[in-house]
Parts: sequence; structure tokens; C-alpha cells
Amino acid sequence: MPEAIEIQGLTKTFGSKIAVDHLDLTVPTGSLCGFIGPNGAGKTTTIRMIMSIIFPDSGELRVLGRTSAVESKDRIGYLPEERGVYKKMKVGAFLAYVAKLKGVDAGVARQKTMAWIDKVGLHDQLKDVHKKKCEELSKGMQQKVQFIAAVVHEPDLLILDEVFTGLDPVNRRLMRGLIDEQHKRGCTIVFSTHAMYEAEQLCQRVFMIHQGVKVLDDTLSGIRAKFDPRTIIVEPMDAEIGGSESGVATLEALRSVRGIRNVEAVEDRQGVVTEYLLTMEERCSPREVIPEIARVAGMRRVELKKVSLDDVFIDLVTRSGDTSVKREDLRMNAEEAAHV
Repeated sequence: MPEAIEIQGLTKTFGSKIAVDHLDLTVPTGSLCGFIGPNGAGKTTTIRMIMSIIFPDSGELRVLGRTSAVESKDRIGYLPEERGVYKKMKVGAFLAYVAKLKGVDAGVARQKTMAWIDKVGLHDQLKDVHKKKCEELSKGMQQKVQFIAAVVHEPDLLILDEVFTGLDPVNRRLMRGLIDEQHKRGCTIVFSTHAMYEAEQLCQRVFMIHQGVKVLDDTLSGIRAKFDPRTIIVEPMDAEIGGSESGVATLEALRSVRGIRNVEAVEDRQGVVTEYLLTMEERCSPREVIPEIARVAGMRRVELKKVSLDDVFIDLVTRSGDTSVKREDLRMNAEEAAHV
């Protein structure tokens, strides 16, 4: 069985700007992959080349074993970054029309679209939504309609470009469930996002690009094994003010632990220390350090920090000498994530 997507040396420029730079990439059939990077990294340009919307300056690609996505269009579902529906068409008619274009029988298309409208909760949001014109729907509801249009024909390959943008926490959760359901059906899925939290929740594999260059391509388990966490989180037993005598004493005690090269106190808005972040030296083992931490400081919790895609990406781009990428550009708001 051929790979779902095979890319070799793909390059695309716009004037003097290199949007995608000699990209090599393989998306295994049946996988669920996150295409990750900050805004402007080259994700959408790559997807458009995969979909034959634009064409590369050089390089080769194959989609579902064919040299062009056009040759396999009925087997592909695509949700573009630029949202768009036929505004004057009624929702039911629009979805039935799209399904028909993808080779679904007219009678079956109507049944499928009505079932999907129920599944994504559109009927709950708006009575007789299938009879409403697309322009009468909110942006979030239109996005659900577009998702249905991408999956109603049960594609073998589903490509979603920034699918979570504009969705509230409840609908983010719904969308994650729908994507997971399509994957369990056997569909190969690629979704691009700059919200790394979403990729960690869903993906088996991620590939990252920065300034058009691939900087990472691995399974999540492989990434976590490769980027060994060097940070220990310590939560103090009792409330401590950062500059207080007890806070300073705890800080100094933690700094005295052999194998620790840096200690940072994390404070809330009232100046109360919520946790300490301890960075270990390269050759130091957590098994050696954690018992010593317990000996010198009272603590409620101590744990080895789990490496995140945010941390990995920041590490990679920092090594490249680029300090323009900030953590906020890569992940959803922490307060929002806590409710998802």
C-alpha cells in the first residue's frame, strides 16, 4: 500500500521569499499527523501544493499513490484555512451539492448530510438549520458546515488547515472527537495548527516547519524520548512570598542541591510562590536529584516536567538563532486550554 502523501525536495518561492524550502515528508497511510509551526511557517503553502491549488517551483509529491490530488479528488476531504460557503444556498442543499460533486448518490447524500447536521449539533443550535441560508449562520456554525462538506463522502485522506481557529472550548472538544472518529474509521488525517496543545491531544505523529524548513518529524513518543526533560517542578508545602525570609531560604536550599544548575521561583499576582522550576545539569539523573530535594526542602509535590511540543519547538528555533518566535505564538491561551 502506498503512503498517503510522499514529498521530496518540495520548494516554493514568492518573489524573494522562500515559503517552503526543499521539504521532504512522508505521511503514512492510516496515520493522524499534526502539521505544526507558528503563523507564517509555510504550513498553508505546503497544503495548497499537496492539494494542487498552487504548484511547486521544484520537487516531487504523490498523493494517495497519484502524482496529483486532482487524480484522487473524490478520495480526499479538505477544509481550507480560508473559510467559505455558498452564502445564498441553503445549508442542506449546499451539503448535498458538495456530496454529489464527490460522487455520492443524491438520495444517500441527503441522508448523510442530515445525519451529520445532527452529529455536529447544528440542529440544537438553530431550528431547521438545513433550510437556512449559509449566510444566516454564525462563523462557528459555518465552520461546522464546512467540516461536514469535507467528510460527508467518507474520504481516505482528510486535510484540515487550522480547523480549531475560531471555535470556543466546547466546540474544540467536539471537533477533536470528530477528528478522532474519522481516524478510527481508517482515514489518514493531516491537520495544521499553531496551537500545539491540540496536536498533543490528538496526534500519533507530528512534523514541524519553521521558515519553510522542516525541523522535526517524529512520533510523539519518539519526541519525548529524544528531548529528555531537564526540569523538575517543586510545589512548596506552605505558601511562601518570593522575597520573604522563608522564600529566600527555600530558594537557596534548592540551589544547593548537587546537579541543579538553575532554580526559578514562579509567583502568582500576589507574589506567592506557586512552584519552583529546577533545571538539572546535562549528565544528572532525576533519580539522584529528587531524593535530595525532598531532604532539603518541604514540598507538597515534586515531579519531572513532561516535555511539551511548545518546549521542543522553542528549543529548536532558539538553536537556529531565531528569537522572534514566542511561546504565545505557538499555543492556545492557558486559561482557554484549562477549560477544553
